Amino acid sequence: MTTARQRTAGVLLPLFSAPSRHSWGIGEFGDIPALTGWLRRAGFDMLQLLPLNELGRDERSPYSALTAMALDPQYISLRHVPEFVALGGESSLDDEARGALDLARRAGRVDYRNVRAAKYSALRLAFDRFLEEEWSGGTARAGDLCQYVHSESWWLEDYALYRAIRATEQERSWREWPGRLRHADRAAVTAARRVLGREVLFRQYLQWLAEEQWQAARRAAAPVAVFGDFPFLVTRDSADVWARQDEFLLEASVGAPPDEFSDEGQDWGLPPCNWDVMAQGGDDWLRKRIRRMGALFDGYRVDHLVGFYRTYVRPRGAPAYFLPADEPSQLAHGERMMRLFLESGSRITVEDLGSVPPMVRASVARLELAGYCVLRWERDWNSPGLPFRDPARYPHASVATTGTHDMETLAGWWPTLSPDEQVGLIALPVPGLERRWGLDVSAETLTAAVRDHLIELLYGAGSDLLVLPFQDVFGWRDRVNEPGTQSEANWTYRLPWPVEDLESEPESRACADRLRVFAERHGRI
Repeated sequence: MTTARQRTAGVLLPLFSAPSRHSWGIGEFGDIPALTGWLRRAGFDMLQLLPLNELGRDERSPYSALTAMALDPQYISLRHVPEFVALGGESSLDDEARGALDLARRAGRVDYRNVRAAKYSALRLAFDRFLEEEWSGGTARAGDLCQYVHSESWWLEDYALYRAIRATEQERSWREWPGRLRHADRAAVTAARRVLGREVLFRQYLQWLAEEQWQAARRAAAPVAVFGDFPFLVTRDSADVWARQDEFLLEASVGAPPDEFSDEGQDWGLPPCNWDVMAQGGDDWLRKRIRRMGALFDGYRVDHLVGFYRTYVRPRGAPAYFLPADEPSQLAHGERMMRLFLESGSRITVEDLGSVPPMVRASVARLELAGYCVLRWERDWNSPGLPFRDPARYPHASVATTGTHDMETLAGWWPTLSPDEQVGLIALPVPGLERRWGLDVSAETLTAAVRDHLIELLYGAGSDLLVLPFQDVFGWRDRVNEPGTQSEANWTYRLPWPVEDLESEPESRACADRLRVFAERHGRI
């Protein structure tokens, strides 16, 4: 939700999708300034990213993180790490790491295995150099790390120890660790911290590098605001669950109930929160997550809003149920959660899509939360023909968009419409413009003229905030993710050009200039 009434526009693009010519096969913190340079040209003032939390070795989904707090070292730009530069940069890599880097760069999509192999090899070299040249001598740079470790200890302490133990346990789940460590026994944890001091420091060093680069990128991006994404939960095998085992229901998982899209509902495999125990502790974990997100981002999207009101719990070997159980309790619980977000002062939007009960819809409106208005789903469901709703009628406190990272793109969706639906969409008027006659309606492809009409429809929406998936402003078909599938294409999409070429490629320059006209015409600049 914006802090004052203003009409703004942004794009949704995962950071992993936007590498530069110099990055290591994946978008990096150091690539953000080049990306936001193009955004400024196009009249955008916001970049919406997907979660940046650290993932496990074999994980690709940004919603299945090892931590709710730490940034993923895979986004560190090695070219900006002084210790690695001092070693000679890429020439210091051994043959195996250099081969992994070459494969990662030449891949058409994000090759996480080789990205991580090359980067962790380089980061280990950089850390060894840091210990030898900085840490052992107590230099000013070593002092900066000490200061960071002290100031961020409220989350960094548990995380760094968890990662250190996990590394020594060959990346096995904490549920497979030796008994006392598995249960986070205080004496065992203290002993592990002492024995694994070097590895703990390595994990702290990585977070220091990541945060320094991230905050530098945010400053360079200004005045473009950088928004994050607040996942509903973390994985069972995460630092947070390990350190707070009583605050989660470890023998159950979170999902979605059966609906018109799924007869059996969904099982996401994530551990439900034990809300009663969390409340007894003053909602400490959620408060810390909110604090951390506020420090990292100019604002953020709260994922799976309905889960904060009622969590669909699927116990092992027993019937599923909602937590809390009844609607009055759900409403009270959800609004208490939302007040924690609102009181933080951060700009937030809320993902309120899918099967959302009326009481949550009413709560979102009452609290003036900025929920999502997705063009394809905003229809008059009670009228014959289910006509599309005029975007000019979207509420001010909302986010207008053509889709999310989980949806097929505008170009992929358009051919699925019936001719009557296509005609109904292009008949919707763009505010302030005469009706566009003669648009080519084709069930086969989304033409440039129809694409621009649909995009400008949303520029003219009543919503204070417009967020467009990057692919949709170009009319590309490439998806970020297809839920319910294990496709190799999920979470691996990369732009067709290095980000530094966005302002020189004719197609992207023309797109930026066209979007800027829309922004100026509809007061979003």
